[in-house]
Amino acid sequence: MQVEDGATRSEMLRRAMVCGGAVVGGAATWALPQLTSAASKEQDARVLNLVLGVEYTEVAFYQEALERGGLQGDLKRYAQIVLEQEKAHLAFLKQTLGAAADPAPSHEFGEKTKDAESFTGSAVALEDLTVATYNGQAVNLTPAALKAAARIVSVEGRHAAWIRSIVGEVPSTEASDPALKEAATRARLTDFGWKAG
Repeated sequence: MQVEDGATRSEMLRRAMVCGGAVVGGAATWALPQLTSAASKEQDARVLNLVLGVEYTEVAFYQEALERGGLQGDLKRYAQIVLEQEKAHLAFLKQTLGAAADPAPSHEFGEKTKDAESFTGSAVALEDLTVATYNGQAVNLTPAALKAAARIVSVEGRHAAWIRSIVGEVPSTEASDPALKEAATRARLTDFGWKAG
């Protein structure tokens, strides 16, 4: 299991519970108050806006790929279904954040959406980024916000597995997923032409 420098046992437990809680409908996250004492509503807003930025990126990416990527067959069906689910994630996070939600960023995907091959590699990278971002930020959330995030992260994991299976890759390459800190997420978003709104 990959562990970030400085990660405590409690932090690792919380990360594991995001995935486990999501699989069982988030019920397990109610048992976390002793692990989230350092979290706050202000920090929730910062974290949820970070994942909101990722969701904005996913929606824009899939929309552009469907418009210009010439996707056919299973890839097209994947992109259509995932786009609608990402739109639902985006709406959910915006509703959760309310007036605190950041505006939509702009994106310049360049070659990433030009054809099926470029789209596939980029979709794998983007879905992996999304899961790693949720995993990395779980330790910073209050129980209520953690429960909200857990409703999304398991679906993102299935997106990552689905796109790999379409192109004949192993759906899950490791026994556990990595966790990204905020700076790493923002750096990777810039690879997708992300510019704050």
